[in-house]
Amino acid sequence: MIRGRFGRIVFISSVVGMMGSAGQVNYAASKSGLVGMARSLARELGSRGVTANVVAPGFIETDMTAALGEDLVRSMPSRSPLADSDPVDDVAGTVEFLTSDAASYITGAVIPVDGGLGMGH
Repeated sequence: MIRGRFGRIVFISSVVGMMGSAGQVNYAASKSGLVGMARSLARELGSRGVTANVVAPGFIETDMTAALGEDLVRSMPSRSPLADSDPVDDVAGTVEFLTSDAASYITGAVIPVDGGLGMGH
């Protein structure tokens, strides 16, 4: 990317990395660490045409979230103002945008795709 003077880096974080979550210290720390990494890369590589951004999804049903317990998994979508959307497609669309020419002037950003779950973070 540096030699080619062009690149798009997109990290997938989590709303938990911005808000924290009881019982998930290690997960929250790793996800918030991606923000610092992306912003450092944005400053270091921006002059070489490389952007670095973070997408922070909210709750998405996966094998990992299934281990959280049925009651918690069932309640999570209702905590978001946009509980009825399809977050997987929204996350993919955000990554697609950030890797496109339309996002060439966006770097060091954290884009929440969480239905409003972490608004204000």
